[in-house]
This record gives sequence, C-alpha cells and structure tokens, in this order.
Amino acid sequence: MIKLQVIGHLGKDCVVNTVNGKNVINFTVAHSEKYKDSQGVLQEKTIWVDCAYWTDRTAVAPYLQKGTQVFVEGQPEARSFQRNDGTPGSSLSLRVREVQLLGGKNDRNTGGSSYQQNSASSSSSGSDTPAPNEITEPVDDLPF
Repeated sequence: MIKLQVIGHLGKDCVVNTVNGKNVINFTVAHSEKYKDSQGVLQEKTIWVDCAYWTDRTAVAPYLQKGTQVFVEGQPEARSFQRNDGTPGSSLSLRVREVQLLGGKNDRNTGGSSYQQNSASSSSSGSDTPAPNEITEPVDDLPF
C-alpha cells in the first residue's frame, strides 16, 4: 500500500455529494514549498491535491472552508489526461482516510480535530489524560 500525507490549505470550500447512497466530501489542498534555484533565486512551487473523503461523518464539512489549513492522509492516485489544446496533463488525487484540522488563515486556534474513517469513536469521559487546554503542570517544568 502507498500512503500520502499532505499539509496544506484548502483552495475553496468543500462540496458534499452523495454517490450511490454514500457520502463523499470533495476538496482541494494546496501544498507550497520554497526553494532556491541554480542561480540562488528563491522560488515557490505549489502542488494541488484533489481529495475525496468517503465517510458518513459529514459533520466536519462546515469546517473545511477556503484557506483552512489541514493535514490529510490517504491513498494517492496519479492521473494523466489530454487538455483541450492537445497537450498532456496530470493530476494528483487522494482517497482520504484521515483529516485533521490545523487552523484557518486568520484563526489563532491551532491544534485541531481529527477525523478517521473506519475507526471507533472514543469518549473522553473516563480518560486519565487531561484535554490539551487543561494543562495541570507548570509549563516551565520540562521532562528533559
């Protein structure tokens, strides 16, 4: 199995569709990297990944808005096609298994929610681990 992990920003709001009675959330993630070319000039390259998240958990859809930073993981598929002008093209798509919200463009809230396909839901009641915003030890008391 090949697994692809992408961190990037959504290019537009997601779209929820129903195909043969199953829900799919479609969205596009842009991942940008900066590098210096052979002349030392700073360049930026952006790769767009078309994502399809087949799930009954569509409650995440309102949070998948343009500009939101996400982590997605799943099985990649490369497609080649011919453009209208006859030139060859290619695209990268991802069958998503997990989506994690990392924050929005103007959102100061980092940290986020994780949604996994085919996983049992867990309850925080009865857990000995405090929530991330409930730190019980002093911040300067580091374990190393």
